[in-house]
Amino acid sequence: MIFNPYLIHTDRQWYRFISSGLIHADWIHLLVNMYVLYFFGNSVEIFYREVFREKSTQYFLLLYFGGMIMSVLPTFGKHKNDPGYNALGASGAVSSIVFAFILFAPLQKLCLYGLLCLPGIIFGIAYLIYCYYASKKGGDNINHDAHFWGALFGFFLTIVLKPSLLYAFFDQLIYFRHAI
Repeated sequence: MIFNPYLIHTDRQWYRFISSGLIHADWIHLLVNMYVLYFFGNSVEIFYREVFREKSTQYFLLLYFGGMIMSVLPTFGKHKNDPGYNALGASGAVSSIVFAFILFAPLQKLCLYGLLCLPGIIFGIAYLIYCYYASKKGGDNINHDAHFWGALFGFFLTIVLKPSLLYAFFDQLIYFRHAI
């Protein structure tokens, strides 16, 4: 079930793009992903229902499972000839949900462990910078690329589904700038 790009490439085990998102390294890994999904997923589901109406469930599933698949595509390309590379977890899918939330509510404060609270747009930019840096540094057995690409997928898929959301996003940022 684990994401092993080599086995996907050589044995065509495509199911691993999904199955790897359903397993986690340990209970803490699972609980963190589900905690974040619970808090952001409810809000994004409501936003999707308001914006997409009758297609909200299909689009939400596309956001989640699309994020799961798209977040590991770059990893697949990078490691398809490395039989020892493995990854697992729903972090890429969960990142897509968080960044869809940021698109809808860029000024909503997001808190890291309840201590550091920043507007969503600032938090999101810092998160992407951290993921990029951590991916380049490596060595911690975390697929930071999946976090990075899942986040971008969630943000941009939602815009592709309803381009006017980009204008609403920038309107909120402009309003915030003028309020300062």
